[in-house]
Amino acid sequence: MHSNYLIFSACYLPHLGGVEIFTENLAHELCAEGNKVYIVTNKLPGLSDSSVDEHGVTIIRVPCISFLDGRFCLNSFIKSHSLLKEKLGSTEIDGVLINTRFYFLSIVGLIYSKSRRIKPVVLDHGSAYLSFGSPILNLAAKAYEHFITFIGKGFSPDYYGISEKSCEWLRNFRIEAKGVISNSIDATAFSSSSSGRSFREEFQLTSDCLLVAVAGRLIPEKGIAQIIEASSNEELIEQNVVFVIAGDGPMKAEVEKARSSNFIYVGRLDRNDMAALFLDSDLLCLPSRSEGFCTTLLEASACGCPSLTTDVGGASELILNDSYGSIMESGDADEIVERLKYLDSNRKLLQIQSKNIWERAVSDFSFSKTAQQAENAMNVNR
Repeated sequence: MHSNYLIFSACYLPHLGGVEIFTENLAHELCAEGNKVYIVTNKLPGLSDSSVDEHGVTIIRVPCISFLDGRFCLNSFIKSHSLLKEKLGSTEIDGVLINTRFYFLSIVGLIYSKSRRIKPVVLDHGSAYLSFGSPILNLAAKAYEHFITFIGKGFSPDYYGISEKSCEWLRNFRIEAKGVISNSIDATAFSSSSSGRSFREEFQLTSDCLLVAVAGRLIPEKGIAQIIEASSNEELIEQNVVFVIAGDGPMKAEVEKARSSNFIYVGRLDRNDMAALFLDSDLLCLPSRSEGFCTTLLEASACGCPSLTTDVGGASELILNDSYGSIMESGDADEIVERLKYLDSNRKLLQIQSKNIWERAVSDFSFSKTAQQAENAMNVNR
């Protein structure tokens, strides 16, 4: 039986991020199975009120006041609810999935679900508190996160985590997750989408250099400061370890200032160039403090690029042991340096990791499995 599903995501394309890519891929997979999918997101400047993408997904954009480059938006609950009633009318909705707990749009989704007498699924994508690089802002963000989560719990949704780590994190808010709806990737499609761009040729890197990719938003919780510090280590420079950094964000100025012969900043890349970078790299370095289940990890894995990462989000669910990748304890600059020196002198291990992680991404992290998990969660109370 085909169904109509409603997915709330505070940020969505063309804004790029892990949750946005997850939402797009999940919606397309649900449509491929014959369902109708509506995505509700915030209306950022330059975007229309609604549109339909090439897969038949309807995107509804609600008015908002945007802060922090679209990372945080304020919505009028009354206006947003009225718009949804206007756009969806009497359309029968069979299930609602709300990405993350802490956006105003999450509350909009909970209010709308209650009005339609639907028990929604709230999917958490985090494993630590929100971070803004300032102790005062971080404290305020922590208080805000507890407050808005308390409001959301009053609607009695079913909570799920994007990974086992996310499920554990929810217990900090006295929430027991019902299960996991895992992040995934179409590994073959992603690697095949490569632009063919050769970063080694473009920046005249020698064939024996260890090319370390760094990709994602340039924000403190991604460990950008630690990577900058590690890149200046004399031993790594002598061993010809080269960092290529792709992304954009608040720490862009610090990254640009750190540019050197072994620290190359290429700005924000589209998905075709990202695939090319991972195919060209020996390793992804991701010393994050907080992740749900990082899409970048899956994208690198789909290209046979093993990862050096911290044990956050779904990292240990993807990287089963040292034959699939490397998991750090702290992710500080000293540990990054020591791990890179070890891997540089153990290229055979990197080759083994590359083969194993590619096979795991292809076989165990498909969006058809994730779509089934999402449908089971949304349909459990029907």
